Amino acid sequence: MKKYFFLIPLILAWMNSCKDDKEKADAYGTFEATEITVSSQANGRILWLKVEEGQILDSGVVAGIVDTTDLQLKKAQAVAQQEATSLTAENLRTQIAVQEQNKENVLVDKARVEKLLKDGAATKKQLDDINGSLSLIERQVSAIRSQFAALNEQVVAAGRQIDQLTKSISDCRIINPVKGTVLTKYAEPDEITTFGKPIYKLADLSVIYLRVYISGAQLPEIHLGQTVTVMFDKDEKTNTSVSGVISWISQTAEFTPKTIQTKEERVNLVYAAKIRVQNDGSMKIGMPGEIIIKPLK
Repeated sequence: MKKYFFLIPLILAWMNSCKDDKEKADAYGTFEATEITVSSQANGRILWLKVEEGQILDSGVVAGIVDTTDLQLKKAQAVAQQEATSLTAENLRTQIAVQEQNKENVLVDKARVEKLLKDGAATKKQLDDINGSLSLIERQVSAIRSQFAALNEQVVAAGRQIDQLTKSISDCRIINPVKGTVLTKYAEPDEITTFGKPIYKLADLSVIYLRVYISGAQLPEIHLGQTVTVMFDKDEKTNTSVSGVISWISQTAEFTPKTIQTKEERVNLVYAAKIRVQNDGSMKIGMPGEIIIKPLK
């Protein structure tokens, strides 16, 4: 019996080898998150910016403000212009009302002269003079109405300009679009910014994605919505395992990236895939990870 004792280490080594093969990862990759770059929507000096790298910002909070002095002055000027134009238009409205009343009075005189003319108590010239007065009043009313319409258009245009300036002033507020962690800060208070210039970048790290590359041979084994085992380094010798869900599989093959290893020896073409993982803070952007297609039990 003792002559077989030398086989025990070999058996244990074989068992460990089988265990290692069983736990060998099917694909490797790195963790990433959906990153959003918040940019300036206005030109000017940044008055204040309450953003620091690593800070968690809620959605909808005002993270900073760009100087609005110039826009406020332009808006005040546009409001004053609109009010002055409105006042002029109101005066024209009053003039139209006066001319309309004059027209009514002349029409009364015309009716009286026409009656007297039938009785021979008035002349044709009197009637012609009244008709001339009516024609003059109508032309005056028409001219005043044209001026009123033009001024009314100016009032409307000034209103649009005020709305535009109000929107521009609102855009001077740097509003955080989504809840997330600030990854990079690109600007500081008192710096000059321009439209579209990045201010900071953030990402929601509560959900993180592991991008891996699957060989063509493995492709039939995975599908969208499938639960897989995601592993990442806990320390030098052990891994942490969590569950993840395949959220995206590329429809196009690509050459294997140099930094990626696969289960088999390197192949020419692979398919990128993303695994969505709920992050408790242990996983970081850029951290290496791996998956086992068989999910955790």
